[in-house]
Amino acid sequence: MMFRRGPENGQRLFVSLIKQMLALDANQRITPSEVLRHPFFNPKSSPCIDMSAERPQNPVVFQHPLNLKCKRSEKINCSFQNSVEFSQQVFIHTSANPSFSSDELEIVEGSILGKHYKVEAFLGEGGFGIVAKCRDTNTNQAVAIKVNKSRPDILQQAKKEIFILEQLRRLDPEAANIVQWNGFFLDRERVCLKFELLDQCLWDYIRNPNNRRLPISEVRPILGQLTNALSHLGSLGIVHADLKPGNIMVVNRYESPVKVRLIDFGLACPASAVMPGDRVGTVGYSAPEVMLGLPYNEACDMWSLGLVAVELITGVPLYPGKKYYDVLKFIIETQGQPPDHVLD
Repeated sequence: MMFRRGPENGQRLFVSLIKQMLALDANQRITPSEVLRHPFFNPKSSPCIDMSAERPQNPVVFQHPLNLKCKRSEKINCSFQNSVEFSQQVFIHTSANPSFSSDELEIVEGSILGKHYKVEAFLGEGGFGIVAKCRDTNTNQAVAIKVNKSRPDILQQAKKEIFILEQLRRLDPEAANIVQWNGFFLDRERVCLKFELLDQCLWDYIRNPNNRRLPISEVRPILGQLTNALSHLGSLGIVHADLKPGNIMVVNRYESPVKVRLIDFGLACPASAVMPGDRVGTVGYSAPEVMLGLPYNEACDMWSLGLVAVELITGVPLYPGKKYYDVLKFIIETQGQPPDHVLD
């Protein structure tokens, strides 16, 4: 593992923490609360840790979920098993000069979604549909809107995501380091989810030539905030199931220390509703138990976070691969085989 130059003890503590996050046995993996108590985050308990690095002027504060006041959420006819009741209304216009188009979405810059959201740019695209930067013509506020395709399977997935987002409304997005969700609306038969507009994807941030490999002093607050997010999700019994740099957003790239928020709960589910055998997440960031088709829980997110932390430090994925077989091969070559009771 290659590091940028930094205090030796800071590197040692980082490696110690990563080893506990990447335990092959999910039951032995470190928990979010244990991560935040690790000496890597507590310089006072380790005098020789990186104290020479420039201290941030605005330290990031982590709050335990039990100390937070939960926000009341509006009730919606939605459950993880049952569908949401949507009205069938049509509100969309198409501009003459498209910069993006798809056979299923037919959305371009200048399109109007839901009566008064004007598409200004496209932020991302996936199997679900697109994420667009839109301007609310009523308030002139810029927002991010996730437009889901109208296919039955994606519609069902969108309903499940709404269920999860309703649970997350009990948390304070700022304190929990998660994206703020502002409800949904229909555009034709497409479900559109409204979110706060954030600055930049962490993937783009770390791939900037000036930030390709981050020093430990910059990784520490990012890792702490993401662990804080997992701690809050755990307090609600929710598994994110797709933690990766592409699902982490920087609030303001020019702020120091950088603040991040966890986004995209399209694959999230209650830990109690996990179906063994489901291959969730992204190849290269999935935990061994997920790749092997075993029952999984919140610990799979900790594995993914460990890989994100390594990528922030080194600038490259620790376990690359396009197929689970390739990734498992890398894991076994570096860590050995999973324990017999896991394989059994």
